Amino acid sequence: MFALIVLGHAIRRTVVEQPDFWAGADRLAYWVLLPSLLYSKISTMQLSSEFIGPYATVIVGGFVAAFVFAVVASRLLGFAGPVASSVVQGASRHNTFIALAVTERLFGPVGQASAYLASSILIPVTNVAVVVAIVLLHQSQSTQPSLGRAIVRDIVRNPLLIAVGAGLVVNALGVGKIGVLHDMTDLLGRAALPLVLLSIGAGIKLDGVGDKLAPIAVATVGKMAVFPLAIYLLAMWQGLGPVPAGVALIYGSCATATSSYALARQMGGDAPLAATIVALQTLMSFATIPVAVEIARASFG
Repeated sequence: MFALIVLGHAIRRTVVEQPDFWAGADRLAYWVLLPSLLYSKISTMQLSSEFIGPYATVIVGGFVAAFVFAVVASRLLGFAGPVASSVVQGASRHNTFIALAVTERLFGPVGQASAYLASSILIPVTNVAVVVAIVLLHQSQSTQPSLGRAIVRDIVRNPLLIAVGAGLVVNALGVGKIGVLHDMTDLLGRAALPLVLLSIGAGIKLDGVGDKLAPIAVATVGKMAVFPLAIYLLAMWQGLGPVPAGVALIYGSCATATSSYALARQMGGDAPLAATIVALQTLMSFATIPVAVEIARASFG
């Protein structure tokens, strides 16, 4: 998985250098491929109702811990609204693409149910919480009304939220696979992860790391330490099995979402800071994910 990210970076520097190509690939993945993957998997996954509550507690608990840490630290350190909002995104969001890719290759079908359940829980919670936090952190700015409209627009038309919602509805109704629709979304979904991993590598740029060390450090500690530590403690408390716990720790220890940059740019955050946080954490996840997997193996069996 990480080799594909490195390959994407090499391709961007040597074979396909045009920024428009990679921007188009990102839009294709965000609006079509990943929603197709989420719908096809979530609509047909089978889970025990007794498992959903404990797992949601673990996953959401990790997110809340990182989110609160980032907000409090940003306030205490006096970060300006745009900087603080990018820090919150960097600390509390997760890269669905990397988490799903690693989980699928590492655990196979056994771990897919836990992975897609984690996505169906985290995607709505994260998107709503983050955009609301941006408004609150920017509340002193004159653009607040337009930010409010942007929040509603982003939530209503977010393709990941739509895909998760549609998948959960179909799953709850017990409809199962809907002929051509499921076949089409399944085929599209298979293209999502390799393309996105290449795009992640193509987007890695570390310009400006030294300019804003404090906000970068807060975001990185929140995402790479607070998030997985909270998940670990909650997973021990809930008595999760080895595979669900391992999947949860992968979600906790992976980099923040690449869409953090786009949201920061759209809603008045510090977009260059968000881009730097994404790039740095993506590189760090080369180490943090294997460490998290080893911790899960040693602690949960």
